Amino acid sequence: MSRLVGINHVALEVDSIEEALAFWERLVGPLELRGRMGSMAFVDMGDQFLALAAPRSGGSDVARHVGIVVDDKEAVRAAALAAGIEVSRPPSLDLRDPWGNLLQFVDYREVQFTKTDEVLETMGHDRLEKTDAALAELRAKGVSSGR
Repeated sequence: MSRLVGINHVALEVDSIEEALAFWERLVGPLELRGRMGSMAFVDMGDQFLALAAPRSGGSDVARHVGIVVDDKEAVRAAALAAGIEVSRPPSLDLRDPWGNLLQFVDYREVQFTKTDEVLETMGHDRLEKTDAALAELRAKGVSSGR
């Protein structure tokens, strides 16, 4: 029987690839694309990627959402507010993109999600460390990563 390993990518439907790329850049800065194919763009996240696909076929998300790990959740909050995007109250950071996709941003330092040292270094995150609480959760699972 097969077992879960992780998530390779998440695909979000949007109305416009160009507008979606501009939206993401407003939140997290310049993007590195793995490529484009037809009506899709693939945003690199080290060993994972975000696929943006047009056109959107459904309405706004209600409970369905995607959790996006970032190196500084509060910087994303500040960028979203500066762009006039409505966000949830701290400590959570939930927002909708212009196409109704519900995005939940989490800080890498605070969650059990980990990347290898090599991937972090390649992404320019070689000084990113976990909080004591996140490290304790990882150790409880038998994962002894300092990053």
